Amino acid sequence: MKQLLNTLYVSTEGAYLRLEGETLVLSVEKEKKAQLPLHHFGAIVCLGRAAISPALMARCMEDGRSIVWLSEHGRFHARVEGPVNGNILLRQAQFRAADRVETALELSKAFIAGKLRNSRNVLLRSARDSKDEAEKDALVRAAKALAVNLRNLAHAEVASSVLGLEGDAARVYFEQFNTMIKPQMRGEFEYKGRSRRPPKDTVNALISFLYSLLLNDCRSALETVGLDPQLGFFHVVRPGRPALALDLLEEFRAVLGDRLALTLINRGQLRAKDFDFRPGGAVMLNDSGRKTVIVAYQERKKETLLHPVLETPVEIGLLPLLQARMLARFLRGDVEAYVPFLNK
Repeated sequence: MKQLLNTLYVSTEGAYLRLEGETLVLSVEKEKKAQLPLHHFGAIVCLGRAAISPALMARCMEDGRSIVWLSEHGRFHARVEGPVNGNILLRQAQFRAADRVETALELSKAFIAGKLRNSRNVLLRSARDSKDEAEKDALVRAAKALAVNLRNLAHAEVASSVLGLEGDAARVYFEQFNTMIKPQMRGEFEYKGRSRRPPKDTVNALISFLYSLLLNDCRSALETVGLDPQLGFFHVVRPGRPALALDLLEEFRAVLGDRLALTLINRGQLRAKDFDFRPGGAVMLNDSGRKTVIVAYQERKKETLLHPVLETPVEIGLLPLLQARMLARFLRGDVEAYVPFLNK
């Protein structure tokens, strides 16, 4: 399990990774920059232009170690992995569950309940930290609105109702994102509404990059337990879309994405100089910004918290794996319900 925390992120332009004995060697322009034990890493993620030797790739496939290529801005390009492992009976159960409307609805409600509860906690945390009474009140009102949506979610009877409640909650939540940013940082970080391909401001560039990293971890967790990341319950199934990974991601957007983004901004760890502003309005993290975010993301994953169901301290980086295992247990019929991760 510890190995899942140790994802190697390669963001250096022109990096070349090769196998040397039982170690991974990283070179740039034929100059050795690092040599690390291969068994320390459960996955390799390459951002931008990075090459991997055939021998290292083959060894990773043998070991069950995935290799992922993202653009320099975090957009998914490709994933390479070895033969599919996992229990075929579990995947059969997953496909049968996806065909049952009531089961798909139950799981959709669980994923979104986790998202709303965790998003509400981010609002309340920011309200406690705010020194402006008007802003504090606005954050508390938004949290109360999410609480209403959470109660209504329990009574949703069709998938469209779940989608509507999720959409309304997201609107309320992101309307307060600027309020959660400290006043002295709002000049460099102003949220202008959700924008993706491409992001149109520094906040969108940051959270989109974090969501990309987190989505990769969610997909890896699902594949580790033997589930098909393509077949989801809340997100619509489309060719090439990791719908189940996106379902699982909903529980962690606030915990591992938004909260970390706000920390990096409010502590001044990221500034406008860490972003590139492109013609046409696109905004992207530059090389220094990406390195800062990746280091912070990995450090965040090493922190521990008390798991609400297991009632034991766990490292944050293991949460997607634990939830994937709980989902597998539900689909196999070992437990009566799937309980999403709810951060306190």
